[in-house]
Amino acid sequence: MSTNNQTKINLLLQSQPSGVVFLASWLETNGYSRDLQRRYIKSGWLRPIGRGALVRTGQNVNWLGALHAIQNQAKSKIHIGGRSALNIHGLAHYLEMEEKKRDLFAPRGTFLPSWFINFDWGLEFILHKTDFLPDDAALVAVEVKNFTVMISSPTRALMECLYLAPREFNLLEAYQIMEGLTALRPVEVQFLLSKCNSVKIARLFLYLAVKARHSWVKHLDMSKVDIGKGKRSIVTDGVFIPDFQITIPSDLAKA
Repeated sequence: MSTNNQTKINLLLQSQPSGVVFLASWLETNGYSRDLQRRYIKSGWLRPIGRGALVRTGQNVNWLGALHAIQNQAKSKIHIGGRSALNIHGLAHYLEMEEKKRDLFAPRGTFLPSWFINFDWGLEFILHKTDFLPDDAALVAVEVKNFTVMISSPTRALMECLYLAPREFNLLEAYQIMEGLTALRPVEVQFLLSKCNSVKIARLFLYLAVKARHSWVKHLDMSKVDIGKGKRSIVTDGVFIPDFQITIPSDLAKA
């Protein structure tokens, strides 16, 4: 390999943090043609992990390194949310340490790339496509080793759990999580509630916050929150809460 090519591969390997995936499309956009990529593979610098995705030879890359590439190289809006985000924040009531499922959220019309789906990460990924909040609202960067990934803030993550409730997320668990959210910033809660286009989520979030007796609730301006009109049955056979016009599971009402 010529000195120029050696310099080029060295620049490439230094361009991204250790432990992340290189997307073939991103490489091509940045001056590394498909032919050059094949030469790097043949020379042992890179190895493919699926169509359109490569990693540095000798490095162990996990799903977080792959997600970093999806977010930063492909500019995808996919992020870690729901219980998975709460777990990273240390706020989940039931830890995911033994679970093999991770919750990802993204705008409607978004898809995980096939190389990510087909690679064996040792985990199951569920991509929830939603539009009840703006795509980039209340997302935070968390550091993983030497790179970052975008995840939901605790407030957004709980709202995402409520989006999945009651079929895919237990509302009693949501309340137990809410009880621990004593330090939420009223400004962020107000912003997300004002942008939330789901009456179900807004009512449930406020009901849980009031039930948990959080001091930050009194700082919210309810006139700026759309909670709709009329009754909402979260479950068909439960307890009706007049103040919020919702029917909830009896175990939650008794908690």
